Amino acid sequence: MITTKASRIKTYILLLLMICFAALGDVLLSKGMKQIGEVSNWSVATIMEILFRTFTSNTIWLGIGSLLIFFVSYLLVLSWADYSYVSPASGMSYAIVPVLGYTLLGEVLSTTRWAGVALILLGVVLVSRTPHCTTNKG
Repeated sequence: MITTKASRIKTYILLLLMICFAALGDVLLSKGMKQIGEVSNWSVATIMEILFRTFTSNTIWLGIGSLLIFFVSYLLVLSWADYSYVSPASGMSYAIVPVLGYTLLGEVLSTTRWAGVALILLGVVLVSRTPHCTTNKG
């Protein structure tokens, strides 16, 4: 199938939105839950308190909103691009999450984890060199 320049640009824009908002949403949820604290007591009262604090947290809601933007972008790009292209390309967010964790959350990343991020990036580059749609729409 022949893809137009506009189709490629549209695909890249939605993939960029997917990648950025998936990573941002995950990091915001992590930050929000760290602010709420570890659940150590599983009593009904404690669970209710944690649920209240979770659903009144601005950080959690920003994370949910970011993941909603990711999901809408994901659905849109899947309407014309191959899943076998979109899913691996969206894996770039897995490479961005450790960078955001390091910069925004102060997490320490080992050399092994950075090597894993490099492998993910290599896989995304390989996938991006293939056509985003290989089937005829009928």
